[in-house]
Amino acid sequence: MLLEQLPQQLVNGIILGSIYALLALGYTMVYGIIKLINFAHGDIFMMGAFIGYYAINGLHMNFWLALIFTMVLTALLGMLIEFLAYRPLRNSTRISALITAIGVSFLLEYTMVYFVGSNPRSFPESIQQHNYDLGPVTVTNIQLLILIVAIVLMVALQVIVKKTKMGKAMRAVSVDSDAAQLMGINVNSTISFTFALGSALAGAAGVLIGLYYNSIDPLMGMIPGIKAFVAAVLGGIGIIPGAALGGFVIGILETLANTVNLSTYRDAIVYIVLIIILLVRPAGILGKNVKEKV
Repeated sequence: MLLEQLPQQLVNGIILGSIYALLALGYTMVYGIIKLINFAHGDIFMMGAFIGYYAINGLHMNFWLALIFTMVLTALLGMLIEFLAYRPLRNSTRISALITAIGVSFLLEYTMVYFVGSNPRSFPESIQQHNYDLGPVTVTNIQLLILIVAIVLMVALQVIVKKTKMGKAMRAVSVDSDAAQLMGINVNSTISFTFALGSALAGAAGVLIGLYYNSIDPLMGMIPGIKAFVAAVLGGIGIIPGAALGGFVIGILETLANTVNLSTYRDAIVYIVLIIILLVRPAGILGKNVKEKV
């Protein structure tokens, strides 16, 4: 029975993992460039879900327009958060920035609770679902859409980072921001662009998860945000391919927990994986151990 369910659960895990991967990329880019764990990132994912909801329901956009609209608005939101909350603390201690990130997270969550209430809402069915039987697995057109959109966005991110002028600036700032500034790179603009990219991916993930589960609420970003952070650490935080790999691994582990009747403990399994990784390979799957000079 378990073997019969395994192929289907693997497919489900890959789809869920693609959403975690999009979220994890935001964590890893911000950490790679300013060494900050942006715990408000999961709530930008939530904001993306609600922006997509209102774009489809209120502005009567189709799915693709709503997705683009959401990515633009969440990118602007990420830049605003960076400018107002993180930039003034850039030269302060890391714990100050971390506490601020947690504060921004609660601010976003409970601002949305105040304006829209805490009850879950049904995400509009902007795409008619169709099932495709492929031997031992059944795949829906929505699952295929989520996977394709996620892969396209991940490839686009890699192209931006590796092939564009701004991508080169991001890599330079991540290595040494002072040296990058001496070479004429605008560090503030580069960091702001990094937040915009990560937030746009989180917004896209929010729309995709709303379409997948057909339910959104103001606190929906807490658990996925933490799992995406675990995925980033698992793959090697600060490493873009590592974050994507970690997202897929976490998604598969979570769905496999359902296969062996451990669905109640699937969140705990993710955190156990984090503890094991930190004990066995702190740098992550694709990370390299680097000794820091004191």
